[in-house]
Amino acid sequence: MSTTTNPDPAPGPLAFIPLEANPELMTTLLHKLGLSKALQVHDVYSITEPELLAFVPRPALALLLVFPVSATYESARLAEDAGAEEYAGKGEGEPVLWFKQTIRNACGLMGLLHAVSNGPAKGFVESDTPLSRLIAASTPLPPAERAALLERTPELASAHQEAASQGNTTAPDARDDVDLHYVCFVKTEHDGGTLWELDGRRKGPIARGKLAENEDVLSEKALLWGPLKFLERGGGDMRFSCVALAGSLE
Repeated sequence: MSTTTNPDPAPGPLAFIPLEANPELMTTLLHKLGLSKALQVHDVYSITEPELLAFVPRPALALLLVFPVSATYESARLAEDAGAEEYAGKGEGEPVLWFKQTIRNACGLMGLLHAVSNGPAKGFVESDTPLSRLIAASTPLPPAERAALLERTPELASAHQEAASQGNTTAPDARDDVDLHYVCFVKTEHDGGTLWELDGRRKGPIARGKLAENEDVLSEKALLWGPLKFLERGGGDMRFSCVALAGSLE
């Protein structure tokens, strides 16, 4: 990963080693935390070529995009966030479970948590596991307290440390400046099939539009509203990659 502009929170008491966009490691991390082995993380080889998208089992329950934080993206993000209120949702009635990121370089973990805490994937979290306990404890809390809970959950930190240390590339230090960031897209059914953009760096969850019953996060409409917009703002930087949470091939 490049080390120039860091999109994450300013240096604080807690920082994680950046997580590589490696489906095998991500799958192992999620299974260790309590996700059913019926789901796994898959490489998405292309978001524009249908024959390559066909390698991912459908429906895809969540899509994680890793992207370079360009000046064009930052300008668009700041402009959109300027008109938004700080999210204060909590409890069973909130549309999605959203986590504000306060841990430096933990955007990959935040993306995975958003992926498994919302939509159909939430039904694959096994009972009495670190994930199930975290979701249950987080749900009634407002964003600031929810973020603090993540900071003081040792099972989360240790599982992330193990996964992040086993990537195919040399892992940066937890305090390094990293200019790649993760964002998660999920579809929720209870609100008519809303596509949500979930990023702990934003002011809250962002509803991007309604998807039909037969459309998932890799459908043409979802890709247009989601990752393809990031590609447009990439400023020519091609360091984009995607992984999807979907049914296991094993």
